[in-house]
Amino acid sequence: MVRTMFDFLALAILRQFVASGTLSLTLPGGSAERLDSGVPGADAVITLHDRATLWRLIAKPDLAFGEAYMDGRLTVGDGGLESLMEFLMRNAEHWRRHWPGRLTLGLGNATAWLRHLNPPERSRRNVAHHYDLTDGLFETFLDPWRQYSCAYFHSDHDTLEDAQVTKLARLAAKLNLQAGDRVLDIGCGWGGLARALIRCREGVSVTGITLSEQQLVHAEQHQTDGDKAGKLAFALRDYRRQTGQFDRIVSVGMLEHVGPSNIPTYFSTVRRLLAPGGVAVIHSIAVHNRSGPVNRWMGRYIFPGGYLPSVRQLVSAAEAQGLKILDMEIMRGHYAETLRHWRARFLAQRKRITQLYDDRFVRMWEFYLVGCEYFFRCQHGMVVQFQLSDDHQAVPKSRGYISGLEQTFRDKLCQNAPSGKKNASAR
Repeated sequence: MVRTMFDFLALAILRQFVASGTLSLTLPGGSAERLDSGVPGADAVITLHDRATLWRLIAKPDLAFGEAYMDGRLTVGDGGLESLMEFLMRNAEHWRRHWPGRLTLGLGNATAWLRHLNPPERSRRNVAHHYDLTDGLFETFLDPWRQYSCAYFHSDHDTLEDAQVTKLARLAAKLNLQAGDRVLDIGCGWGGLARALIRCREGVSVTGITLSEQQLVHAEQHQTDGDKAGKLAFALRDYRRQTGQFDRIVSVGMLEHVGPSNIPTYFSTVRRLLAPGGVAVIHSIAVHNRSGPVNRWMGRYIFPGGYLPSVRQLVSAAEAQGLKILDMEIMRGHYAETLRHWRARFLAQRKRITQLYDDRFVRMWEFYLVGCEYFFRCQHGMVVQFQLSDDHQAVPKSRGYISGLEQTFRDKLCQNAPSGKKNASAR
């Protein structure tokens, strides 16, 4: 098929995107084009199956690449989806600064605040969109503790199970968990962290709250007699409506969902619920320098209402509520490795997941998992853990206690895995 003047114009604009690496395209009709930056980088190979897709990639790149892949209108060649994603991530900042990017992305960014308004009912709908998917989906790629958040890898040789047990033990250690503590788990997911905490210390009671009906059902169904004896309770409840006071508060992977206008409310709620001298540990995705929305594709198909705060923004919001930062850890690279493990497990179950949903859903989730992995590898994402209290003497002054308690709690969790047998070796 002969190229039209519109093809040449579209390719000329698309060429402005390429600051590093190369993008090799096969256009409808079989003609090929190689957009080479002359700078070493990722080499992506794609085939476009209709001309409208080429223009969509220019007009709405943050939506169109993902939509075209999940709809089968864009397929990848040598290097697979990983090469395409690395190419997109490494060139994204250049595109945002260049005139085509400022033009095409400007409207989406200007209206982003509307997507981040998260009153209680909208928050529940947003949570249901993702977390109320069938239970069979999540069991295909998560570990036995059902941890859908960043693991902690002490070694490149750690399995996913190793790293998730380490994460659980490390959170309990940073809480400086003591016998008899009353704990609130904000955004408790399927209850794995709550169950882990009552195994770490005698007499601990944990209240886990979630907005996901499916997660609540799973959490309640998977309580053992030992869990109930340890005073473990779950509720379908918005964090803003929680009452009482707790010696320890933990929240993992939930702050990214509250939206920028609710970050002060979130920390004021933590302050209100935390008993004097208590300790809170907040674990969240964050970004270097500039906070912002998840891209439009992610917000539409995966995490509606999602927002990535900056470290500066979180520090300011916590301190404004009278919470002192006792410890802060930036977890670089750990989420990329976690996502790599999840994706391998997910794709190994492609046939089963296709039967649960369809091919389009599988491609959508593959794009999501690869995209998030390379966001943490190539861009400015990380995970941050804050340890907070109203009393700056609430924990020992040396960080050595964290390592010591982590090992103690890890040993207990390895002996009391959800499967009833060790699923990760003690260190």
